[in-house]
Amino acid sequence: MGLHLISNEPQINFIAWRKISYIVSLLLLLAGACSLLVKGGPRYGIDFAGGMTVQIYFQDALPDETVKAALAGTPLPGLVVQKYGPDGHSYLLRISGMEESSSSAAALVKETLDARLAGRAYELQRLEMVGPKVGADLRGKALEALYFAILLVSVYISGRFERRWFTAAFMAAGLGLSMYFLGLAGVSKIFLIPLASILMLILCWKLKLIFALGATISMLHDVLIAIGFFSLLDKEFDVTIIAALLTIIGYSLNDTIIIYDRIRENLRGDFSTPLDLIINRSINQTLSRTILTSGTTLFVVAALLLFGGGIIHDFALMMFIGVLVGTASSIFVASPVLLAFGGSINRNPPKKEDRRPRDSDGRLAPQV
Repeated sequence: MGLHLISNEPQINFIAWRKISYIVSLLLLLAGACSLLVKGGPRYGIDFAGGMTVQIYFQDALPDETVKAALAGTPLPGLVVQKYGPDGHSYLLRISGMEESSSSAAALVKETLDARLAGRAYELQRLEMVGPKVGADLRGKALEALYFAILLVSVYISGRFERRWFTAAFMAAGLGLSMYFLGLAGVSKIFLIPLASILMLILCWKLKLIFALGATISMLHDVLIAIGFFSLLDKEFDVTIIAALLTIIGYSLNDTIIIYDRIRENLRGDFSTPLDLIINRSINQTLSRTILTSGTTLFVVAALLLFGGGIIHDFALMMFIGVLVGTASSIFVASPVLLAFGGSINRNPPKKEDRRPRDSDGRLAPQV
């Protein structure tokens, strides 16, 4: 027997809260969208905007204020000073939009520190530079990775829960080819990816890929809210954040599949029970597993967030937000969407076993 957090099956009416959940999700999405509009889009890190990272190690620990004051006024565009590690010895300098060579920037940093922190022993341990063209390419590839992850997941969901592999694969191939040719025509991926995502939702609805529609809306909901939260917190978006978003998509899918699988089992051959009752029963039956899975995951992510250090702090924060939102969306987004569009869900009963006698070749034996 597995571990059960809740001994008896609860009778919580989650579906009755769906309108409230829609309002909460809409408010969170609007808040994130407004933040992105006010700030002119995400605050890209050096990976995406281009620039330079310089890691400095001081022999004696220095407070943040001392290092920031020493570098204040330095003619380096977009300079951000960040403590690297808990001991106060290492610092990261992030310089965005750098057009000079890495050697000239390093010389300028060294000259400034020598003048303003005279007598402080330090070492330039790491110097990384990303050109603006490379940063733009990385942005486009990051968006493609997020989009195609969701698209392929929709194919898997349609095949597993609705046995419509060919229809879903045909949809994915059409969307993929359309993106390819539009990309060759010079259409920006910043506009192409959102357009393709909307088109994917419309096709899932028109083709009656209901399970895929619910899972896709849930995943897009999680990604957009997580991005909105990061924009509200004025955090940078870099490659590690994209990795966190892809992880969130996988986590959200896992939790949604658990509930969808139970819904499919409860639907099989049941023609009389209303769909809302079946969905609600399925959520309650899997609630213990959902809480245990999410709780243990959040415990690990919280440990990374608190004790993992500065280098993975933003990654852990994005994961923490994503796990919370992903768990809630499996219950309050993916399942209600299934209810809203689930009129065409197949409830065919399992085939009855044919017990008529057969000969050695498997053919029906002649009746006497």
